[in-house]
Amino acid sequence: MAEQQEQSSEDAVMARAGQAVMLHQAGDREEARNRLLALWTEIGEDGDPLHRVTIAHYMADTQDDPADELAWDLRALTAADVLTDARLEQHHRSLEVRAFYPSLHLNLAADYVKLHREDEARTHLRQARGAIGTLGDDAYGNGIRAAIERLELQLGISEDGGQVAPPRREE
Repeated sequence: MAEQQEQSSEDAVMARAGQAVMLHQAGDREEARNRLLALWTEIGEDGDPLHRVTIAHYMADTQDDPADELAWDLRALTAADVLTDARLEQHHRSLEVRAFYPSLHLNLAADYVKLHREDEARTHLRQARGAIGTLGDDAYGNGIRAAIERLELQLGISEDGGQVAPPRREE
């Protein structure tokens, strides 16, 4: 019975996080941020890694300051590093932790670009590119691959990780 209650409360955290994400997608960034922060406070820095990676990942998207966005994306990566496939399977049978990494590293690369820290951006972009083999051939995977390619183009990085000249502007 206690195990059933624990699973029920875990599902409740994910459901509440999902509701906050829907608020954000509907344009209510501030309310989404407030709800996600309340969830983060409730679960704590040492809470369930699945909850932490989920909340931190979406909390980053609600930030106005790129440094705050980076801090939340780093929290998401840290949580993913301790999340197990067994725990993830309790939430969704078809997910694997390794499939989180392309998106997590892509987000970090984008954060570092915003902060004009291109070396760190390139490092995370290479890590995102290196992990894309874990993505499916579906809309989500194709979206992540396209976003990686756009950021590589912006930073003048070729698919193999080498430098290319940034695109020339027509005058």
